[in-house]
Amino acid sequence: MSENTISTKSTASYFTWSFIITAVGIALGAFLGWELTGTVAGTLNAAFICAVLAVLEISLSFDNAIVNAAKLKEMTPVWRKRFLTWGILIAVFGMRIVFPLAIVAIAAHLGPIEALLLALEKPAEYAEILTGAHLSIAAFGGTFLMMVGLNFFFDEEKDEHWFGSLENLLSNSATVKGIEIAIVVALVLTFSAFLPSEEAFTFVKCALYGLLTFLAVEVLGHVLDASQETMNAAARGGLGAFLYLEVLDASFSFDGVIGAFALTQQLLVIAIGLGIGAMYVRSMTIMLVEKNTLTKYRYLEHGAFYAILALAIIMYCQTIVHVPEVITGLIGAALIGISVWASVRAQKREALETPVTGLPEAAE
Repeated sequence: MSENTISTKSTASYFTWSFIITAVGIALGAFLGWELTGTVAGTLNAAFICAVLAVLEISLSFDNAIVNAAKLKEMTPVWRKRFLTWGILIAVFGMRIVFPLAIVAIAAHLGPIEALLLALEKPAEYAEILTGAHLSIAAFGGTFLMMVGLNFFFDEEKDEHWFGSLENLLSNSATVKGIEIAIVVALVLTFSAFLPSEEAFTFVKCALYGLLTFLAVEVLGHVLDASQETMNAAARGGLGAFLYLEVLDASFSFDGVIGAFALTQQLLVIAIGLGIGAMYVRSMTIMLVEKNTLTKYRYLEHGAFYAILALAIIMYCQTIVHVPEVITGLIGAALIGISVWASVRAQKREALETPVTGLPEAAE
């Protein structure tokens, strides 16, 4: 399918594999519930938690799907498919299983096998260690997402503005080199001032790691883009974007992984539930690209990036006070919903202002 071709596939067809994964995942969750409890109530509870976690993941990551779609426009169909296949494996097994295990292994000075056994045999202790690492995770993920959001608005070439005066000012300010970094560093120092000295040091250090990760991914993407002429056809125009999207997905998943432990301490149940949600996010991404939804709803991308900035601020705030995941999801959904409404209004306004041409002349 060419870039300028709008897909005629039905919306439901994009979610075929998501529906299949949902059925399989709920069945696996029920099986785990039976194995762990041996009761019908435990079986139904595990299946229900998988479903709730899937909804949580979708609500927290819908803006991720929109940002992914904007980036996927630059990718070849081959790499789009790889993002849906390899990307979902990385998202489920990498971020929902390996990442939490790695955090616990580092925090508790354990080997990977020991961390896995701890998660399976002592889930309460495992959850406590992972939750204790939330400060570092929030600082890293929040900083990466903050840079993603600011990078969208501080862009000299950006000519479509939702909030005209504000976004025009930000776009013009992009001529000041490093202004996004200066804003992020200022925010990091401000939030660290509200933390005890030891926690403040950890917060600033992990935030700097998040900043360096964003810059490293950006540099790598530019290097790959610059050398695309020497790359083979399958890799051209896709590898840099693929790596960027995977790191972005990781940053979005931090909040969901931590929040999931409020519902259950079973690692495999969490992985199944969040994995189901991640599959829907991938399906939505492909649908948005192929149906050219971002062109139809001109402010949808803006809403997603405002939601990203809001999520980044919330992650910073969570180092000081607890912010329920439902609030995070509702804020993101509200911003995206308002952006769709604004897009529809803009289309109607333009339709009314555009003169009708091509009408037959009146007979003399």
